[in-house]
Amino acid sequence: MNRSIPCVLMRAGTSRGPFFLREWLPDGDEARDQALIGAIGASDPLQLDGVGGGSTLNSKVAIVSRSSQPGCDIDYLFAQVGVGHRSVDTRPNCGNMLSGVAPFAIEQGLVPAKDGTTSVRVYNVNTKSQIDVTVRTPGGRVTYEGDARIDGVAGTAAPILLNFLDAWGAVTGKVFPTGQRIDTIDGIEVTCIDAAMPLMIVRASDLDVTGREKPAALDANTALLERLEGLRLEAGRRMGLGDVSDSVIPKPVLVSAGVSNDSITSRYFTPRKCHASHAVTGAIGVASAFALPGTVASGMAREPGRHNLIVLHPAGQIDVEVELKGRADAATVERAALVRTARKIMQGELHLPDYVFSSPEARDAESSDFPQRALKIIVPTRAGGGNDTMARIIAARLGPLLGREVLVDNRAGANGAIASEYVANSAPDGHTLLFGYVGTHAMSPALQSLGYDPVGDFEPVGLVGSSPTLMVTHPEKGASDLHTLIARLKGAPRCFSYASAGDGTPPHFAAELFQLSSGTSMVSATYEGAAPAIADTVNGGTQVMFPSLFTAYPFIRAGQLRALAVAGPKRLEVLPTVPTLAELGVTGVDVVQWYGLFAPAGTPAAAIDCLNRALNEVLVDPEVAERLESHGARSEPGGPEALAQRMQKDLDRWRQVVAQAGIAPKESRQLALD
Repeated sequence: MNRSIPCVLMRAGTSRGPFFLREWLPDGDEARDQALIGAIGASDPLQLDGVGGGSTLNSKVAIVSRSSQPGCDIDYLFAQVGVGHRSVDTRPNCGNMLSGVAPFAIEQGLVPAKDGTTSVRVYNVNTKSQIDVTVRTPGGRVTYEGDARIDGVAGTAAPILLNFLDAWGAVTGKVFPTGQRIDTIDGIEVTCIDAAMPLMIVRASDLDVTGREKPAALDANTALLERLEGLRLEAGRRMGLGDVSDSVIPKPVLVSAGVSNDSITSRYFTPRKCHASHAVTGAIGVASAFALPGTVASGMAREPGRHNLIVLHPAGQIDVEVELKGRADAATVERAALVRTARKIMQGELHLPDYVFSSPEARDAESSDFPQRALKIIVPTRAGGGNDTMARIIAARLGPLLGREVLVDNRAGANGAIASEYVANSAPDGHTLLFGYVGTHAMSPALQSLGYDPVGDFEPVGLVGSSPTLMVTHPEKGASDLHTLIARLKGAPRCFSYASAGDGTPPHFAAELFQLSSGTSMVSATYEGAAPAIADTVNGGTQVMFPSLFTAYPFIRAGQLRALAVAGPKRLEVLPTVPTLAELGVTGVDVVQWYGLFAPAGTPAAAIDCLNRALNEVLVDPEVAERLESHGARSEPGGPEALAQRMQKDLDRWRQVVAQAGIAPKESRQLALD
């Protein structure tokens, strides 16, 4: 049965989302978050079952109430709801959504309107900061009509003035939480600043980009995204925010020179996708770093007083008035103000789906006590690769079926051993799962001694699917066909390098078998996962790779990689003109990558059964099957025993291959991208 609550949908700044009075939502944080997940439709990346827009810019929520703070009129709690995963993060603030809070509060009767303009002091619950918001109210009524224009929004509207009073250090307690204006992380200078929003600012040139690229180009640069995320995780730790892998703060920002002494160019990430324009709170932080000396974003020296600064973004610019106090290293930002606009789109009742609320009565009696809380799927590779993509597709659909949030947690390193050991040592209650694959449970254990037993330390939940392996090359820096590549390698051994995700991973095994069978030798370039490995192959840093079709297919379709051959027994339907290696005279290279869910050994059978039923229901969903197939993978629903048999069969096979071929771990040219 659906549940109905009042709701006002608003465009606020360059964001959009539902606005609620706190009393409209269920009591308690957990029930509130479940309602927000249902309102936005967070379980689906397209958010078809809610009012979200399939983007972090349109998956935002504002919750408003009368303020309990002295001198403040209203409290504003911002919530960032997940896109494709059931999560609610109330740690950050959003200045764009803030621009709709005062008009909403006035129209709901929380603040009396004056004739002309009405000033509302807002207390931001997330950051414990205060903002004065001025709204046009002719005749004592809110108007959204006016002549103010902001970049990124069509048309004009009434101006809404935001005056940030004490946003500096609001989250961490310090403007520069690390105690320094510039930190060095992995050889890159960054500024960690907490000014309206915790940010990690990096010079674009230090990451080999101009900082003026369009968001789509930056989003397609997987190596850049991986590097930014690695820097962000360490910056979050240094800023005292702890493990930020499941948080949207700190936000990464790339900066470069503006068009004048009073402007700076910014590319703001949210955090794994470049913002189509720019967040307001992010603009405050960037402008503050620009105005203050000694940061990676610092501009010219400025005298105390008010300065009109410009933050240039992909859709235009944000004008920020900054007031400075003091000089040189003693300079501080006292306040910052800017203009936004907002518009009420609709008001009425929002119907929440029942599946987002925990409902023990709806579960089978056998598994009525499972799950009891959110679940985590631990992925042994970095975000952006094939394993990660597949895991997120599955997690998004598992959550609604299990009635609990299912989070994806990337724990890359040691060729999958870090994630595998973590899950093997986790509580055997079914709430922590491993997205294992042929590398973690067959190849790597066959190659080397590990801190976990792939058979004894896990309970198989079920197969997810499989994907064939391809031999691909860079279209310009590689070879036009396999025979040309082999001829060049025999004429000049090690003239090509191949990318792998580490010893004991499918790209490593396939490459070693290829060299043995073809009598060639290549340089091994090792990365922490398939995502950075294939990114460097796309960029030409390496020339050859043996990725899964799931990982490689998008790049092949885009013309960024050339498929030379299939490392398997037959040609592929999606690439019918690409021959197999055996057809071209290179035999014995047959590598199929499979993926499955594993729980720690000792997990109750009832929990395994519950998880397996939900997983199979996801895998038979036509939309899920189609999404996997569009990436070159095939879903394989079945029981836990099917996964156990597949794992044992491949473990025996790869042990035999290692013994016969003499494959062993070896030192490789390490290329770190994080």
